[in-house]
Amino acid sequence: MSTLAGKTLFITGASRGIGLAIALRAARDGANLVIAAKSNVPNPRLPGTIHSAAAEIEAAGGTALPLKVDIREESEVRMAAATAAERFGGIDIVVNNASAIWLAGVEGTPMKRFDLMHEVNTRGTFLTTQACLPFLKQAANPHVLMLSPPPSIDPHWYAPHVAYTIAKFGMSHCVLGMAPEFAPLGIAVNALWPRTVIATAAIAMLGDTVKAENCRKPEIVADAAHAILTKPSRDATGRFFIDEDVLREVGVHDFDRYAVAPGNPLLPDLFL
Repeated sequence: MSTLAGKTLFITGASRGIGLAIALRAARDGANLVIAAKSNVPNPRLPGTIHSAAAEIEAAGGTALPLKVDIREESEVRMAAATAAERFGGIDIVVNNASAIWLAGVEGTPMKRFDLMHEVNTRGTFLTTQACLPFLKQAANPHVLMLSPPPSIDPHWYAPHVAYTIAKFGMSHCVLGMAPEFAPLGIAVNALWPRTVIATAAIAMLGDTVKAENCRKPEIVADAAHAILTKPSRDATGRFFIDEDVLREVGVHDFDRYAVAPGNPLLPDLFL
């Protein structure tokens, strides 16, 4: 299978950035996209809403269902999953993309930031997958994809921002547990992470520490996600994919088109 035509994707945080890029790639196949995100009204600091994303998806050839969802709220997530399944006749794919980030050490991390990252990253991933599970069980080629890194116990990745690291690795730990649990059901559970930093609005909020010209575009992650999600679900599960490696496996060798500024040095992403 090389297309997502007719498939229904439930994507958290799909109003902008990587989530939107994944949605747009699926839309070009003619997929149904559920945009589950909090961004209901424009925010000058973070461009993009569920409604602007829906317009882009429809223009790209997909069918969009924008749903205002705070993935910290169980009732909202369960209602969104049920609404999506009713609208499209089921859910084939869940992409757990929504994530909160705060890159600071222990003293520089307010507890409200600690709680936010764990509620969105780890708990939100668990809850969204759980809420969509009854519908995934009925799908022909069901996939769950986390946007999270290969897990590690290297202190190098914990010391500078321990709260973010354990929250992000919590998403990866969901893969470690859910993949074998869901394998008898034929539901693939995998993770995807970029080789380099991706130029998104979230990165822009970090200030001058990361410059866009040293990043790649979200489309590289979207193309890699497409390659994973079109695989037979029983063929690969419990994997921690890296975007560049996935694309090399399917014959992509020119990565300059993904660079914000081709020829400039690229920054490796965290955890790699």
